[in-house]
Amino acid sequence: MASGLGKRFGGNKLMADFDGQPLICRALTVTDGLFSHRVVVTRHADVASLCHAQNVPVILHDEPFRNDTIRMGLDEVTRNGDISGCLFCPGDQPLLSRETIINLIDAFLADNKKIIRPAFQNTPGAPVLFPSWAFSELFSLPEGRGGGFVAKKYPERIQLVPVQDEYELKDVDTQKDLLILLNRFKYQLM
Repeated sequence: MASGLGKRFGGNKLMADFDGQPLICRALTVTDGLFSHRVVVTRHADVASLCHAQNVPVILHDEPFRNDTIRMGLDEVTRNGDISGCLFCPGDQPLLSRETIINLIDAFLADNKKIIRPAFQNTPGAPVLFPSWAFSELFSLPEGRGGGFVAKKYPERIQLVPVQDEYELKDVDTQKDLLILLNRFKYQLM
């Protein structure tokens, strides 16, 4: 998911530099090769160009709401066949690890009826892996709502997958957030 307007950031945060590459590249890297279908849904032509250059399918749109982004992405990945689940991964979580994505997939493979979410100290975050039974509700989300709307309706169907670092689930909303996460990233490299 790469459709935010970046109002608090002051522009297209997904193309902001994060350790020498655009921020969106972090999400592309951690999800590469793990799914049968992958698509980036964005309103930014520069993000679309970057994804095309990396052979990642893109939906470029100008729809106003989060539910539009979810509907378009889900429509694209379900169009080519029957899938058992779909991971909605924000493009602005630069410390999200490939290990966490794999752990989410493993939890889903163990029980593909659960909504799988990463969590730090039992506080859920994103990305979220939804099973196919939730697709009809995701397709018909209320205007402006995201997948959390569906997850909140079914708390008994959520499985949390713990992460060790709270920063892994943090996203970039402001320039300050970008700096904090970049500093944390550099600290992890030491």
